[in-house]
Amino acid sequence: MSALRDRVDALDHEMLSLLERRMRLVSEIAAWKRAHGLRIRDSVREQQVLDDRAAVAEALSLPRDAVESLFRVLMRASRDRQAALGAELPQDLPRYRVAVIGAAGGMGRLLVRLFAEWGQTVLEVDRDTGLRAEDAAAGADVTVVSVPIGDTEAVIRAVGPHVPDSGLLMDVTSLKEAPVAAMLASTRASVVGTHPMFGPDVHSLQGQRVVLCRARGEAWAEWIARLFAARGMTVIESTPDDHDRAMAVVQVLTHYQTQVLGLTLARAGTPVEETRRFSSPAYLLELVVTARHFAQSAELYGPIEMRNRRTAEITSAFREAAADVAGILERGDQEAFGALFDEVRRYFHGFTEEALEQSTHLIDRLVERA
Repeated sequence: MSALRDRVDALDHEMLSLLERRMRLVSEIAAWKRAHGLRIRDSVREQQVLDDRAAVAEALSLPRDAVESLFRVLMRASRDRQAALGAELPQDLPRYRVAVIGAAGGMGRLLVRLFAEWGQTVLEVDRDTGLRAEDAAAGADVTVVSVPIGDTEAVIRAVGPHVPDSGLLMDVTSLKEAPVAAMLASTRASVVGTHPMFGPDVHSLQGQRVVLCRARGEAWAEWIARLFAARGMTVIESTPDDHDRAMAVVQVLTHYQTQVLGLTLARAGTPVEETRRFSSPAYLLELVVTARHFAQSAELYGPIEMRNRRTAEITSAFREAAADVAGILERGDQEAFGALFDEVRRYFHGFTEEALEQSTHLIDRLVERA
């Protein structure tokens, strides 16, 4: 067995050497794309690669699905590499001084790294830095506010008057109505509200969504939108009102139901370890999402839910729905239970089939690591 494992290790090392050679080729492709103004992602080419590798896998009696998953990961890594090398950045991209207020936070650190990758000069400001936020804003072309939600408007009011009229003031807050209004009121500079729909620790920025609210100054809005897109992110244009209405569902409702589930589990008294012995794939997925939520900061989630002016509306709707389902279960009313399924299926339309496929993939990956 030891000799066989040694041979497996040797083959794995050869595969890693081949991957390193592949990434060197990807770097050359990135340079060529930048020189010729091509996009990083080529969906036609990606599908050709997947079809070809799957066909070769089948000819070699290898599992088609596993090989396809492997090459999807490789292509994502390739896109990340090209984006990090600036494959989509314009050759004549203007260089500015960018002040990141809250540079020591998770999202602040990510922004510092990204703006540096984009060739900008970055001024890092936080509580323990010698550089004051007001001085940084006065000396920068772009000021980015990346602080906790509860501090955002106060920081905006403090730095806004110092931003040059020709510059840009932007934020990355999870709510948009109040911060954008505060920026417009505190400065005569251009104003853009943004909301990265992901945490700072994601493994890849490819396909991650970032919401962009144009408030004042089209040129600056185009500049930041191009930078996000060049890094592989999907830019979603919205108004602050539409954004916050959507966040009542995307964030408030999602976090609320997760918190209710977590609190129910904690109070039910059955140890997590015992439930995990009997985990179905769906329960494991729910459990992981819930535990991940509570591994993070209450100071992060509280303001997201408490400051959205539609929170009472959406939590009331949740309680009403929960009461309806509980009543059906308590009565043992199968007919009403079927009607419930029909009502929700009509809402989701054809997304149910896509959801089955995607959730199966997620569950397969999750069970592998459990």
